[in-house]
Amino acid sequence: MSTETHEGHQLDHLFSISAARLDRWRDLNAKAQTWAAEVRSGKGAGGSGAVQDALSDLRPMESYFAYPGVQLLRTLDDRIADGDAMGAARLVLRMSNALLSGSYRYDEGEWEAAEESAGEGPDRTPPGMAGSLARRPYFEALFVSPAPPARAAAICREIRELRRHDDTLIYEPVMAGSVEDALLATILNGKLEAVVIYDGIPVPSKHDASLLRDYLSVYQHLDTTVDSPREIGVKLARLIANIRPELDIYLLTDRKVEQLAGDPSASAIRRVFYEVEEPMEVHLNILEGVRDRQSTPHFDNLKQYAAKPISTFHALPIARGKSIIKSNWIRDFGEFYGLNLFLAETSATTGGLDSMLEPTGNIKVAQEKFARAVGADHVFFVTNGTSTSNKMVYQAVTKPGDIVIVDRNCHKSHHYGMVLSGAQPLYVEAFPMTEYSMYGAVPLRTVKQALLDLKAAGRLDKAAMVTLTNCTFDGHIYNTRRVMAECLAIKPDLIFLWDEAWFGFARWSPFLRMRTAMGAAAALREWRDDPKAQEAWEAQCRELGEDLDPKDPRLLDRELTPNPKTMRIRVYETDSVHKSMSSLRQGSIVAVRDEDYEHHVSAFREAVFIHASTSPNAQIIASLDVARRQMELEGYELVMRAIEVALAIRREVSNHPLISRYFSVLGADKMIPEEFRASGFADFLAPGTNWLTAAKALKDDEFCLDPTRLTLVCGTAGYDGTAFKNLLASRYNIQLNKTSRNSVLLQSNINNTRSDVASLIKVLLEISEEIETRLRETGEAGRAAFAEKVRSLMEDVPDLPNFSQFHDGYRDDPGSITPEGNVRAAFFAAYNEEDCEYLPLASPELDQRLEAGPALVSANFVIPYPPGFPIMVPGQIIDAHTVGFMRKLDVKEIHGYNASRGIKLIKPSVIGK
Repeated sequence: MSTETHEGHQLDHLFSISAARLDRWRDLNAKAQTWAAEVRSGKGAGGSGAVQDALSDLRPMESYFAYPGVQLLRTLDDRIADGDAMGAARLVLRMSNALLSGSYRYDEGEWEAAEESAGEGPDRTPPGMAGSLARRPYFEALFVSPAPPARAAAICREIRELRRHDDTLIYEPVMAGSVEDALLATILNGKLEAVVIYDGIPVPSKHDASLLRDYLSVYQHLDTTVDSPREIGVKLARLIANIRPELDIYLLTDRKVEQLAGDPSASAIRRVFYEVEEPMEVHLNILEGVRDRQSTPHFDNLKQYAAKPISTFHALPIARGKSIIKSNWIRDFGEFYGLNLFLAETSATTGGLDSMLEPTGNIKVAQEKFARAVGADHVFFVTNGTSTSNKMVYQAVTKPGDIVIVDRNCHKSHHYGMVLSGAQPLYVEAFPMTEYSMYGAVPLRTVKQALLDLKAAGRLDKAAMVTLTNCTFDGHIYNTRRVMAECLAIKPDLIFLWDEAWFGFARWSPFLRMRTAMGAAAALREWRDDPKAQEAWEAQCRELGEDLDPKDPRLLDRELTPNPKTMRIRVYETDSVHKSMSSLRQGSIVAVRDEDYEHHVSAFREAVFIHASTSPNAQIIASLDVARRQMELEGYELVMRAIEVALAIRREVSNHPLISRYFSVLGADKMIPEEFRASGFADFLAPGTNWLTAAKALKDDEFCLDPTRLTLVCGTAGYDGTAFKNLLASRYNIQLNKTSRNSVLLQSNINNTRSDVASLIKVLLEISEEIETRLRETGEAGRAAFAEKVRSLMEDVPDLPNFSQFHDGYRDDPGSITPEGNVRAAFFAAYNEEDCEYLPLASPELDQRLEAGPALVSANFVIPYPPGFPIMVPGQIIDAHTVGFMRKLDVKEIHGYNASRGIKLIKPSVIGK
C-alpha cells in the first residue's frame, strides 16, 4: 500500500486517523461477512479476493498500533489462506468491535486468537497478570529501534515481562524501525503516550510516504534520502516534540550521556539513558511520566477533602449538603446534582486546600502543570470567564495614556478593559464580508500602518500593546508568528494579547499549534536563537536602513524582520477552557510568555486581586485541572476527531443533491479574500487538495480557517440566521450560538461524534424536503415569494459600518494623525444623566444632526447581536453609515440601546469637560 494514497488523498482522514482506521476495518468486516454469506449459500468458495485486498489495504497502518497485533493478523491470514470464511468473518468482526468499543484496553481475551479465550494470552502478559487490564488505564508506547524486524516480537515480550503487580498503569509496545516510521506512528496513533528512541536508527520508512517526506523536508528540514549519523535520535526527538509536545521522550544511546543530558538541543528529551543500563528503569520512567500528566493536584485533593468527616462553621451553608439533603423542599436539588458536589464545597483554604488568590499548594501546582501543557511560562486560573481574563491583562500591563492597537470587532471585554485601565484604543478594521453580514480579521498591513503612523507622529513610545482575536468567532486564524515578528520590527518591546477564547484546543493539533500565541512565541524564540536571524536583520538594514522610515512605502509591501538583539517576546494568551475542553462554564486561563513579566508581576497580582472572586468555585478550578489532564493524555486524538466531524459535515452538505440546493458551508475562498491566501487554498474538500496543500496554507497564508467552525448559509433556504437557530432549537433540539443575517455558525468540539453528524444531516434533509414540498404546493406564486425572500437575505444586505472617529474632546492630541481616543473619559462622562440626551433612531432630528451638526457623540457601547461587537463606543462620532446599519438591523438583542428612548448621546455642551 502507498501511504500517500491514504494519508495524502483522504484529507479528512489525515485530520482523524482513528476515523480512517475504523472506516477501513468496517470495510474489511463488510467484505468478510459477504464472503462468509456467499460460502454459506454455496456461491463463494473462492471469493476471498476482496477480503485479501481490504486486509492488504489496512495492514501497513496496523503496524503503527499495538492492537490487534501481529498474532491476530497472522491468524486471520491463515484462515483466509485455508478458505475458512466463517472463521475469518468471526475474527474480523471481533477485532473490529474491539477497536470500536475499546474493549481491548481492559479485556485480555480480545488479544487471544482462539474463539473462546480465557486466562492469560500467550503474547499478552506474563504469568500471574490475568485480569490486570480491568484495573489499570491503558496506553501505548513507541519503541524506535534499529533492531531487525525479526527481533521485534522478542523485544515486545521482553518489555511486557517488565510489568509488575504494583504498576498503576499498563502499556503495550509499538515497534518502529526508522525515523519515518516513528513519525508516522506519532501522527497515526493517538494512544501513544511515550517514545523510547535508540540512537543510530535509519531514516527511510519501509512504506511509500512521499508526502510525509515532502513535509519533513520543507517544514522540518530533515533530509530523508540518506541514512543520517548516530545523532539522528536527538533530531527525531525534536521532530516528535514538534508534532506532539505532550509525549514523554526517552533516548537510549552509547554516547556520553552526561554531556547530552545538558545539551540544549536535547531539551525535548525527558531523560537520557546509557544504552546498556537496566531496562526496568526505562519502564519505570515511562510509567512515572504518564502518571505525572495523569495527576490533577487540585481535583485529587478535592476528592480526598470530600471524603473527610468535616464540621463547617464558615459562611457556606451549602457545604456538606445537609441543608439540602435534609430539606423537605429542595431535596430534589441534591438528588439532581449528587452529594459529592456539596461535599466538595468549601470556603476554607486550609486542611490541604489552597487559595485561588495566592496559591501556594495544589492550585499552584495545577497552574504550573497547565503552563507546561500549553507551552507557557505561567498560567493563571480564572473562574469567571475570559471576559475577566482579558480585563486582568489590561489592568496589569497597560496604564492611562498607553495606546493599544486593537481590532474594533473584538469582544466587549477588551473595550471595557481599556475603560478600566485608562489605555486608549487605536481601532483597526477587519476586512468585511458584507454578503454574510460579518467581519473577518485585521490585515497585517493595517496593523503595520497603525504602528508606522504612530512612529511618524512621534507617539510610538505610547504604543504598549496589540490586541487581536485568534481565532475569531467565525473561525479566522491569524499568522500569529508573522504578525508579532513584523510588529516587533517596528517596535521591539510591544506586548501582544491574543484572545484565543475559542481556540484553546488548537495546542493539541500539530497543524494549528503554530497559529496559537504560545506556539508562535516558541517559534519566535527559536528563530531569534538561530544565527541566521541576525544575518536576515542585517540584510534588511542594508536595504531599508537600521531605523525604519515610517514614510517608506516598501515597509507595507514586504515582510519585515525584527532585530534579534533588541526584540522582546512578550505574549499573553487568554483561553476559554470551557469553550473547547472539558471544563465547567466560566473556566478560563491567562497564559503568559513574557520575558519582562517581572516588570509587571506586582501589577498582575493586583489585577488578580481586583478581578478574581474572593469566593472562587472549587468545582470550576477542579474542572480546569481535569481538562488539562485529559488534553495532555488524549487531546491529540480528540481534536483530530473534532476536526473530522466538522469535515464530515462539510462533505455531506456539499455532496447531498437536495441539501446542497438550499444549504452550503462556506470555504476559505468565500471567507478569506484571495489576497490573504497566497497558497491558493480554497477549501478543505476542494478537488486536488491533499494534506500537504492544507498544511502549507496553515503554515504560510496570512489567514486561514479553523476547520472546526462552519458557517452554514441558511439564507438560500429562506431563513435568516435567528429564525433558523430558533427552528433548530425548538423543533429538533439542536443548539448553536452565533448567527448572522443569512447564516448560522456550527462548531464541532471534542464532545461531538459522528452520530451528531448523522442527526444534523437528517434534520437538514427534512427541512430541505419541506421546502421542496411547499414550493410544489404553492406553485408559481410560492416560488416567486421564496425567491424574493432569498434575495432579501442574500442580496439586500446592509453595508457594514467601520469605526468613524473619536470626537476631538476625547483625544489627548486632537491634531495628531493617529486616531486613538480616551474611551475612559467618555465612558465616565456619561455617568451623569443630566449630561446626556436621547434621540430615537427614526427621529428627523437625528438626520438633521447628521447633516448639519452638532456631532452625535455616543455615550456608551452599543452592541447588536449579531454581529456581536460594538458599532458605537463612548466618545465616538456617530455617522450616517452607523445609523443606516442600525436602521436595517432586524435583530432583537442590542446591548446598550434603549429602543423606547433611542441612542444615548453626550450633550455637546459637556464634551471634553
